[in-house]
Amino acid sequence: MTAEQFADRHIGPDRDDERRMLQAVGYDSIDELMDAAIPEVIRWHGTLDLPEPAGEREALAELRALAGANTVAVSMIGLGYHGTHTPAVIRRNVLENPAWYTAYTPYQPEISQGRLEALLNFQTMVTDLTGLATANASMLDEGTAAAEAMTLARRASRSKSPVYVVDADTLPQTIAVIGSRAEPLGIEVRVLDLDVEELPAEFFGLHLQYPGASGAVREHRGLVQAAHAVGALVTVAADLLALTLLRPPGEIGVDIAAGTTQRFGVPMGFGGPHAGYLAVRSGLERMLPGRLVGVSRDADGNPAYRLALQTREQHIRREKATSNICTAQVLLAVMAGMYAVYHGPDGLRAIARRTREMAARLAAGLRAGGVSVADVAFFDTVTATVPGRAAEVVAAAAQRNVNLRLVDADRVGISCDETTTVAHLQAVWAAFGVPVFDGDADVALPAALRRESDFLTHPVFRSHHSETAMLRYLRRLADFDYALDRGMIPLGSCTMKLNATTEMEPVTWPEFAHIHPFAPESQTAGYREMIAQLEAWLAEVTGYDAVSVQPNAGSQGELAGLLAIRAYHASRGAGHRDVCLIPSSAHGTNAASAVMAGMRVVVVGCDADGNVDLVDLDAKIDKHRDDLAAIMVTYPSTHGVYETGIASLCAKVHDAGGQVYVDGANLNALVGFAKPGRFGADVSHLNLHKTFCIPHGGGGPGVGPVAVRAHLAPFLPGDPGAAHVDGRPAISAAKYGSAGILPIPWAYLRMMGASGLTRATGVAVLAANYVAARLREHFPVLYAGNKGLVAHECILDLRPVTKATGVSVDDVAKRLIDYGFHAPTMSFPVAGTLMVEPTESEDLAELDRFCDAMIAIRAEIDKVGSGEWPAGDNPLSNAPHTAAMVSADEWPHPYPRSVGAYPAGVRPAGRYWPPVRRIDGAYGDRNLVCSCPSPEAFED
Repeated sequence: MTAEQFADRHIGPDRDDERRMLQAVGYDSIDELMDAAIPEVIRWHGTLDLPEPAGEREALAELRALAGANTVAVSMIGLGYHGTHTPAVIRRNVLENPAWYTAYTPYQPEISQGRLEALLNFQTMVTDLTGLATANASMLDEGTAAAEAMTLARRASRSKSPVYVVDADTLPQTIAVIGSRAEPLGIEVRVLDLDVEELPAEFFGLHLQYPGASGAVREHRGLVQAAHAVGALVTVAADLLALTLLRPPGEIGVDIAAGTTQRFGVPMGFGGPHAGYLAVRSGLERMLPGRLVGVSRDADGNPAYRLALQTREQHIRREKATSNICTAQVLLAVMAGMYAVYHGPDGLRAIARRTREMAARLAAGLRAGGVSVADVAFFDTVTATVPGRAAEVVAAAAQRNVNLRLVDADRVGISCDETTTVAHLQAVWAAFGVPVFDGDADVALPAALRRESDFLTHPVFRSHHSETAMLRYLRRLADFDYALDRGMIPLGSCTMKLNATTEMEPVTWPEFAHIHPFAPESQTAGYREMIAQLEAWLAEVTGYDAVSVQPNAGSQGELAGLLAIRAYHASRGAGHRDVCLIPSSAHGTNAASAVMAGMRVVVVGCDADGNVDLVDLDAKIDKHRDDLAAIMVTYPSTHGVYETGIASLCAKVHDAGGQVYVDGANLNALVGFAKPGRFGADVSHLNLHKTFCIPHGGGGPGVGPVAVRAHLAPFLPGDPGAAHVDGRPAISAAKYGSAGILPIPWAYLRMMGASGLTRATGVAVLAANYVAARLREHFPVLYAGNKGLVAHECILDLRPVTKATGVSVDDVAKRLIDYGFHAPTMSFPVAGTLMVEPTESEDLAELDRFCDAMIAIRAEIDKVGSGEWPAGDNPLSNAPHTAAMVSADEWPHPYPRSVGAYPAGVRPAGRYWPPVRRIDGAYGDRNLVCSCPSPEAFED
């Protein structure tokens, strides 16, 4: 395959299709179209300085060479990252299965029942193991989960104190992330050694690690009671595998549990992606950040799953939001939950017991050889004291291909895990210079710390332990869902495009998957070279000077960019600048991120065409000139338009002393044609799970690198392991964030090259304008820019239809399921509309199938409007139609069964059938159930 052919495989329309589409739009070439659409003041006419595009085999060979420069050592470093065995049935049928990794966030629950059930399993697993009432559907990692727990505690605590106490035996990277999040919010973090130091008289929250970073397992009941006595809430960062043997935090009155599920079958990946978790006691569930899966019912009264409590989402709460979490870690949460399903409670206990036995045997051997080992209860980690010899021991272990943790000059930390073998213990003993130990080891845990309660009692955790059963369970859930492997997902603002198999393949290579984020640099040369290349390519594409890939979601990239602006102002003696201007059309995470960065949000209005109102902008700048820190603006706009005033907007803000943040959510409409770093922006975050092909995975993983001009580069995220030294913020728990999936955008950029990337952008814009041209006479296109053109997405206005007929945007979205489509984005940024983004990956046949479906739906709406079909009983109000509904003995509806079952253009063969009818979301919020329901709930 030649290099050019990869772009041809990625881009759906071929050259003949492009000509037909251009003819429909009224242009002779893509360049002519782009010249007309993009304002000349920002148009870039150069060629991206990237390597010549590689073919698939060539790119994989280069990645193999980079992977080969990494060393896969036996990791006994611990600190929240552990070796684990991913069951092959889960690796092949979840992680490597496009039915799971190409799915979108389950905002359309009727076609997401499979991944919603998998997430409910995850939530149930977390609540059972922690002993708390409610868990969300995953967080980004342990460090950010702990930071979210801190802000939750501040909201819920009755204490007015600004002090948050963190035990000194907390993971160091977690302490760094908590500190970075606390400072802009005015929270005072006190790190105390609670073995010897007293709690302060007043504080609003307490963070404990269980087991501690040193490995020590402590009795925390007294600390919990003392915190509650002064009105503080207690968070315990707990190891879920340890909780199969240790008393769960919920049983001693802990309010919040946070942590990671990485060791439940998810590779270390040099730091991520991993599914963090957050669980709360009863009474706090409505303050819980992130996504929460709940049980509701469908139109027939059958149990069905949906995302619950959606009023908490940032796009609704905006500057009143207390979290900017938007992307979860769904794919990894599914893996972790399925690990628990596959092993069941007995299997998890067996893994935990073996891990504990290995650590106990290791400690016994060290003691027998004369090495001092901390005399504390422990689960999997021991700390050994070798005065003045710690570095020597760590080096000796490294020579035996084992990585240990250098605590200080006198102490070494050693962690065991599921993958630890006797040979590994022998290598460690040899590194310490002690003989092989073959005696007995005391593996019993202290009675006061032992778990006595049962867990994972639901049948789902006791039914799928053979590979046959597990395989069929995964297949059944995947069949419930609609993902890109079935058809088009035309979501505006979300860029659901092809995640090529070649891009995905390297993620599971051991040289990328099994690297600890704190491994010695001598073992990670390949990773660091790949990341440096990727950051350089992203800088070239965007026109910026420096990039950090640490933020592990777009929302975290926003926070990183705003913190860089805040630090820049402070460095120049302008720390008082704290006003962030945000257009009224912006995504809600923008406002939430600004608040988290310690800024005041001031909203700028939009004009009748959806553009930022430059008159209102002038007024807001004049009012806040002395305090202006930044403006956050999405480009092309959230309305899908290349606004002509963007250069003027940048100049106005700069003249007032502010910085310009261009949200990179819509970068898929700019690559190769305009560079934000060149047309006036100072900083952007980039959604690698949009423009650069990391798959959405049902709602995560994502990566949101932050890109800046040179003056902001000193304020990019620092190494969480050294954040107290370098003074830069820790945005996520690992230096390179979700490094394990960075081979995906590396491969995409390497194989597309400058020509492929530029063509992809042009075809994406062409496809959006083609859809707009075909549908404009049926549904008004709400906004347009130069010469009536849109950017990479268009907004279809259904409000006139709804007003005339009563058919709602929800009705159209659900009816599209019957036609075999995921709905476009509903009611964002304008209520009562659909925002369509076809991307460059969909071919003309699929674009036409979508347009034909929308035109057919318009004809159905007209029948409702004319009275032929009653307003409350028609194919739209009853959509989606399930197989059970259309095959029922009775059919009381005024339209034929065939219209419900097989709408115009839908072939019976291969028709996607949703497993449930339309779901009653309000019922689920009133009757909140967020763990696995009993099997009896599903009986007919």
